[in-house]
Amino acid sequence: MADPKTHADEPDMDETLVRRLVAAQFPAWSGLPVRRVHATGTANALYRLGEDKVVRLPRTPGSAADVEGEHRWLPRLAAALPVPVPEPLGLGRPGEGFPYAWSVFRWLDGATPEPGAPLTEPALFAEDIAGLLVALREVDPAGAPAAYRSEPLAARDSRTREVIAGLRGTVDERAATAVWDAALRAPGWQRGPVWTHGDLQPGNVLVDGGRLGAVIDFGCMGLGDPAVDLISAWYLMDAAARAALRAALGLAADDAMWARGKGWALSIALDELSYYRERNPRMARIATHVIGQLTGPNSPAGPAGPTGPAHRPTSGLGPPPPALSAPTAADVPRGQ
Repeated sequence: MADPKTHADEPDMDETLVRRLVAAQFPAWSGLPVRRVHATGTANALYRLGEDKVVRLPRTPGSAADVEGEHRWLPRLAAALPVPVPEPLGLGRPGEGFPYAWSVFRWLDGATPEPGAPLTEPALFAEDIAGLLVALREVDPAGAPAAYRSEPLAARDSRTREVIAGLRGTVDERAATAVWDAALRAPGWQRGPVWTHGDLQPGNVLVDGGRLGAVIDFGCMGLGDPAVDLISAWYLMDAAARAALRAALGLAADDAMWARGKGWALSIALDELSYYRERNPRMARIATHVIGQLTGPNSPAGPAGPTGPAHRPTSGLGPPPPALSAPTAADVPRGQ
């Protein structure tokens, strides 16, 4: 069965292609069974290879550009981080009609969390995430690349406001703008750039027994502002777990960093909702959940006032939302 496509320019991928690629480039593994993993990742298609390996085929040129870096940097990060990360076993080259470099990794057990579902061990999970974030910051940055999301938030201002306007009637425009404005007012990171994961979303982590079991996609990794990794507080946690995360981080996440983290979560989720709402229902649900966590009545932005929230129902009342400009390569969400 062919892998369903998320992006318009994806190559055709299926189990037969994987068997041909493995047989041609890793003949020692050619007799292993291949079966598609029904994952929801938007950057890579996954195929189980035997019992202890997984083949990852990039879906887009952007994801393919991450392959070499993953093979270089993941072994170094693995030695420094408190949770398992993918172990590269083989670096594949374009072939058999497939245009990109690709990878074979060690299979990691666990389940991706379901957005909005209660965590069975929220405090422990939050402590695990805190430990990961602190450990990332302590990894030697010498020679490391800039992260995919290494720019200051202000560089995302025009696009974020454009997306907010384009989603009028779908998101609470006034509350989203309030969160975004607060993030831009927050003081920036005053130290040197540190290692970040850059995309701590449900599709990129595994949970085992209620705890963080592994982080499985590092396509956005590199040096940047550590606030970007606080998106995990809204992508992976409910309010109680967020409070536990903030307590566990302590002075490692001050008010300014927390505000920037909200801005990163909002900007990323808005872009994902805009891009995926007609392409990938699960990604759109995740983005909608995150935006709701950030802009709902219990968020710092609060309700819009005595006349009710600024969110406009999709009833056709009021002016139609303005059309978004066509996304550039930088606008297309990465990771997962």
